[in-house]
Amino acid sequence: QVQLVESGGGLVQAGGALRLSCVASGRALSTYAMGWFRQAPGKEREFVGRISRSGGSTYYGDSVKGRFTISRDNAKNTVYLQMNSLKPEDTAIYYCAADTQDIGIPVLVQLPTRYDYWGQGTQVTVSS
Repeated sequence: QVQLVESGGGLVQAGGALRLSCVASGRALSTYAMGWFRQAPGKEREFVGRISRSGGSTYYGDSVKGRFTISRDNAKNTVYLQMNSLKPEDTAIYYCAADTQDIGIPVLVQLPTRYDYWGQGTQVTVSS
């Protein structure tokens, strides 16, 4: 079993950038494909992006494509979410999640139910 802890959230102005980190413990990060999701108040959890075990494949939600980038450093047991050109509508709690299956089907990797382990989340607030 793996434990996930996100960090790096905070308050930023529109147009700014933040980098979130997700550190894994208890089991090697390389065992998992990793996803990022977000949830705003009163809304459903939304797929942000995913990276394969090796880092060779990435997938992004339409609302963040071209602005957000996922990367990973398996040696450091850490996954990153670089968020650029932030907008007020990006305000949410951001969660990282681990999937024990390294599938590459876009319609499936966006489903929260695919993921076996979740972090506690980190708040991102973008002011206008």
